[in-house]
Amino acid sequence: MMMKRSIVFLVMIMILGEGCTSYHRMPLDPEVVAGKLAPPGMADLRIQAQRIKHPILKPVELTEEHGLSPDEAAILAVLVNPGLRAERDKRGLSTAQLYQAGILPNPDISLNWQVPTGGSTEGAVVAYGLGISYDIRALVTRGAEIDAAQAKASSVSLDVAWQEWQIAEAAKLNAYRVILLQQQLGVAKEEEDALRQNLDVVKKAVDLGDLTIINLSASRASLEKVHLSVLDIEQNLEQEHLALNRSIGFAPDYAVRLREGIELPSPESVPSAPELLTGIEERRLDLLALKMGYESQEAHVRAAILGQFPKISMGFTQARDNTNVISSGPAITISFPVFDRNQGQIAIERATRQQLFDEYRARFFDAQSELAKLRSNLDSVQREIAATQAYLPTLRRLVEAYYSALLEGNADVLTYYIARDDLIATQIALLGLQLQLVDQFVALEIAAGEYLGLAQSKEAVE
Repeated sequence: MMMKRSIVFLVMIMILGEGCTSYHRMPLDPEVVAGKLAPPGMADLRIQAQRIKHPILKPVELTEEHGLSPDEAAILAVLVNPGLRAERDKRGLSTAQLYQAGILPNPDISLNWQVPTGGSTEGAVVAYGLGISYDIRALVTRGAEIDAAQAKASSVSLDVAWQEWQIAEAAKLNAYRVILLQQQLGVAKEEEDALRQNLDVVKKAVDLGDLTIINLSASRASLEKVHLSVLDIEQNLEQEHLALNRSIGFAPDYAVRLREGIELPSPESVPSAPELLTGIEERRLDLLALKMGYESQEAHVRAAILGQFPKISMGFTQARDNTNVISSGPAITISFPVFDRNQGQIAIERATRQQLFDEYRARFFDAQSELAKLRSNLDSVQREIAATQAYLPTLRRLVEAYYSALLEGNADVLTYYIARDDLIATQIALLGLQLQLVDQFVALEIAAGEYLGLAQSKEAVE
């Protein structure tokens, strides 16, 4: 009889084992890695861009044939960037942890038997013991553990969304920089071509004796100075192209086409610092993630407190001794909390909670300070741009006046070329200030946790 019951239990265990997950190898081969790094096709990306769901980012219509706008480049980065794919895997991990927290613990089954092997064995039978028990304390802390896992999953999702927002804004900034550097390069090359033609004219005039070697040297020096500016801008543009490809997730040699005639962000549309600071703790995804992380830790503290409950296992046992007397009844095992009252785990969870509280407070303070600083910087750069724009017409008139005076013999050639060099340098500096403006604007958007300009949404495109 006992053997039959033992066989039944073994069969049950084998049947339950059939539901276990089997192992499948996941090789880290170069071919597999290269395949995963390959971005989806543009047709798939268009569909994903129109269906993207994000707390801040809005759907867009990708129009690569007309060139990407900075906002389209931002969404493309969220869809393609390999680093973000790895970040999103954290969501799967937190979901698995939530699943694990909700699984009930298994009951414990014990089985033993003793075969008479010596002594007075006449009339003796095989003795056995069979018991089943369940840990009650696991049910006491289960609710708190599930709450902790749920809050942790929310925290991870918000943190991933924050990383997506930062990567998107980085790609957006790179796109704006490429556009402005292309404009800088256009201005510098235009002046370089004009000075090269001027140098040819001056050479002919020197050969004819109408101009001196001083005129030739001044013309050549001015051309070489602008040429150095062209080389410097070309280098910066190349680096920015590479940075844009990296932000999006394209190969370094991929040619990203950007749309022409893109309007730059306008500081006039940006709210004041007090307005930006209002409700920042409800907009900044990193602060929301920290808040949910803190809620998760609160649940861990509660679970640790509940963990003081004595470890109790309740069950049922049946046994037969070797005289064939069968007995059965309930069984209970209690671990008395004499030494370990879970005080160590409680201290750890409370210290972790305090650390998260202080981290949130520090991050909140830094966010406020950074936001106020960036808003002030944006105003400062805008004032510089306005002053430079007001100065340029005066400088152009001065160059024209020097040129007229030079033709009449009332000005020296060095003064004219110095003024002309100053004009081109100021034009390039204006575009450099616009670069700074874009830098500050995008940084302010990141710090504020929201769009501050007119984002190119799906509805706007339509």
